[in-house]
Order: sequence, then structure tokens, then C-alpha cells
Amino acid sequence: MKKRILSAMMALFMAASLASCGGSAAESTKAASEGAKEESQKEEKGSSAAEEKGESKEKKADASGLKVGIVTDVGGVNDGSFNQSAWEGLQRAEKELGVQAKYQESHTDADYKPNIENFVDEDYDLIICIGYALADALKEESAAHPDVKFAIVDDASLADAKNVTSLMFEQAQVSYLAGYVAAKTTKKNTIGIVLGMATDLMHQFGYGYLAGAIDANPGIKVLQTNANSFADTAAGKTAANNMVAQGADVIFQVAGGTGLGVIDGCKEAGIWAIGVDSDQSSIAPKTILTSAMKRVDNAVFDVTNELSEGKLEPGVKTYALADEGVDLAPVTDNIDPTVLSEVEELKKKIISGEITVPKTKAEFEAKYGSVYELDD
Repeated sequence: MKKRILSAMMALFMAASLASCGGSAAESTKAASEGAKEESQKEEKGSSAAEEKGESKEKKADASGLKVGIVTDVGGVNDGSFNQSAWEGLQRAEKELGVQAKYQESHTDADYKPNIENFVDEDYDLIICIGYALADALKEESAAHPDVKFAIVDDASLADAKNVTSLMFEQAQVSYLAGYVAAKTTKKNTIGIVLGMATDLMHQFGYGYLAGAIDANPGIKVLQTNANSFADTAAGKTAANNMVAQGADVIFQVAGGTGLGVIDGCKEAGIWAIGVDSDQSSIAPKTILTSAMKRVDNAVFDVTNELSEGKLEPGVKTYALADEGVDLAPVTDNIDPTVLSEVEELKKKIISGEITVPKTKAEFEAKYGSVYELDD
């Protein structure tokens, strides 16, 4: 009997031991399985993070590997105008996008073609020509190098080229505002405009300026001069002095480097000057009434960014008041607050189409007659 009881107890003990071992094994197996799964997930996450990091580095490397250059016109990169604005836009792209940026200055028209070729020889990914004066050289170079991407400011003659992006601006719109401000500011009822060259593009500034001035004051007198250069500060100063002698007390310069001479002449005479292309108030804060800005810096940054994203397309891109591609300078301390309020209303009317600013001789003369003299 005792043997039976002892055998039964031993059997129960062995069964319990086996059950306990089996449970531990199952739990161990489960734990091991879960641990392996967790490790696998960690590895996958680590691998995914590494891949993402690698992709990010690769993208950054791709952007930093892009080379973008600008070729200035004869005004040079320190013209305080659109060449300088273009370079500032490319410097921004260098800082924010990581592209390599460089400029080639042109001192004469003969420099345009070799400067473009220098960038081609150095395998630049995008070559941006600043100003319509480079159009002929670009036409030849873009045809000779169809695999190279180009852009040009202020010229649409190559709009059909498969490797050229034209960056255009509604300069007549902002010139209209400048003319309105000039006519509202003058104390002598006489204002002036100095062009760097007499071309269709430059006349758009003239048509807009006179239209705005006449709409503000139908009896206004507008003196007009073509300096025939974008790089002759002495000629600019002479033009300003001549206008001062005829009674002008506000002069709009649209002349690149030559315009710096206009500003200097206005400063010495104690009259107002209106800058162009960029905010030129820093040149002479007490002389610059306002500036008719063309955001060349934004346009250069835009095409460079599109290049980095693989989205740059040929054709024409136009910047206007509606997208802040053109506007009067944000520094407005020298403009009467009432005039500023009127300008804001004019902007709305131009953007809505209620006011159509003339851009051609026919459009201008249809409303204002033949008072613009520089297109003859």
C-alpha cells in the first residue's frame, strides 16, 4: 500500500516537473521569438533611417554638385542695378540650395561670347545671361551647345530655343507707378527720365513712366534723354545736370551703371532721383525718392531652384505686379503718405485690368499722343 502511495506521489511529482519544464520552454521560445522580432524591427528601422539619411545626403550632394554662372552686361556686377540683383539672387541659391555660384563680368560687348564659352568649357549646368545685349551671343552659343541649359534676363527672342529660359518683366507697370509718384512729388511741374539705350525694351519704361505721370498731372513736363550707354557714369551725371538746368526736380534713371551718375548729379543738385531694378535707396538715402524694382534676384533664384529639382523648362517666364515680380521699393520714407495710398489703389487697378499700362508705341500714342520722344 505504502509502495503504491509512494509510486503515485513520484508520478505526480514527475508530471508536475515535466509540465513546469514544458511551460518554461514555451515561455523561453516565445520570449526568444519576440526578441528576435523586436531586433528585426530595430534593424529594419535602422536600415530605413540609414537609407533615408543616405538619400538625403545624396540629394544634397546632387545640389551641391550643380554649377550655375551668370554673365553680366557691361554694367558689371556692382552696378547697383539688375546685374547686382542677379548676382544676389545666385548668392542666395548658393547659400540655400548649395549650388556652386560664379560670375563673369563683361567690360565690352566683345566679352559676351567668350564669357559664355568659359562657362561652357567648365561644364556649368546653367548659364544665365543678364540683359538683352547678350542675346546675339547667346543665340550662337545655345545653338552650338544644345545640351547646355541657358537663361537670359529681359529678352524673349530665343523663346523657341529648346535650351533657353527667358526671364521677362512687366517693367511698364512699375514705371507707371514711378511716373505717378514723380508727378505727385515735383514742386516745379517738371520731371525727367534718362535711358541707357533707346530699344523696344527700354521704351517700355518710358511709356509706363510718362503714362503714370500724365495720369497724375496732365500738364506735367517730362524731359527725356538717351545716354546711349549702360556704363558711363559721366554721361549720366551730365544728363542729370542738363535736366536740373531745365527745372527738373525728379529724375528717373533707367541706365544701369550710367544711372549711378544720374543719382550723383541729383544728389549734388539736391533733387530727387528714382532708382531702377533694385532698391537703390542705400546709394543715396536722402536722394532716392523710390525705386522701380524688377525682382531679377528672385527670377535667378527661381530658375536655379527649378534646375536643382529637375523642373527647369525652356520658354518665357514673365514677372508682373500680380506676383510681386515688379513693384516700387519697400523703403517709402520719402513719399507722401497720401501718394502712397493712391499708389496702392493704382496697383489694384493694374492687377485687375481696370488700368492697362501701354507697352508699345501704338498703345501709348493711342491714349497720350506723341509726347514720348525717345522712340523716333
